[in-house]
Amino acid sequence: MAFDGFLQLGSGAFERLMSDDFTIFIVDDDEAVRDSLKLLLESHGCRVEDFGSTRDFLHTFRPGPGQCLVLDHHLADQTGLAFLESNEGAALNLPVIVVTGGGDQGLKERAFRAGADAYFDKPLNDAVLVATILRLLKASG
Repeated sequence: MAFDGFLQLGSGAFERLMSDDFTIFIVDDDEAVRDSLKLLLESHGCRVEDFGSTRDFLHTFRPGPGQCLVLDHHLADQTGLAFLESNEGAALNLPVIVVTGGGDQGLKERAFRAGADAYFDKPLNDAVLVATILRLLKASG
């Protein structure tokens, strides 16, 4: 449950999700999805950069600490998994969450083999997504 920039975790404690030291990248070709995710994550104190394609993301991306990528599978320029399996995607050194509106167990397994740290079907559960990002960022650094 989100409350004023805080996330209520299972223990009942409230914990600040992010600070300006963390950046969440969203790559999704659906502008409404990007806007919704950006609003959600910014409400938890995240710095968010959103992109309509992997090409736009790579053009802007500069590696650094405290970063996480939320990557849609169904993109116009290439699939999210094709990107993760490419040289550019494989070279990323940040947690990656793959999201899809039409996945199956095979796609999920392929996502993890390609280096995804988490995988979710749409519609997304906001609290689970936020908690997963927090967990991945804490684990990465």
